[in-house]
Amino acid sequence: MEVTEVRVFTVEEEKLKAYVTIIFDDCFVIRDLKVINGKTGLFVAMPSRKRKDGRFKDLAHPLDNETRKRIEDKVIEEYNKEILRKEVHNVKTDR
Repeated sequence: MEVTEVRVFTVEEEKLKAYVTIIFDDCFVIRDLKVINGKTGLFVAMPSRKRKDGRFKDLAHPLDNETRKRIEDKVIEEYNKEILRKEVHNVKTDR
């Protein structure tokens, strides 16, 4: 399964940095992944919902560490590109 598209929607919050939509093989989409700035740096949280008991349960997630790492690496890479693109755009418009 190949990641064919990543869409990054940045937000300006202390810990939550972006929402992400990821597409696999141009035919399967997962929305509402989150880029979070944690204690050890950025990480990707899978989409989840709050259960009646107050705990959160993932709606979709990889079943092995290799797939999780591939997704996280690609999402963080695209997040960093989006941040850089916005910084360059802001520099150009500030002049």
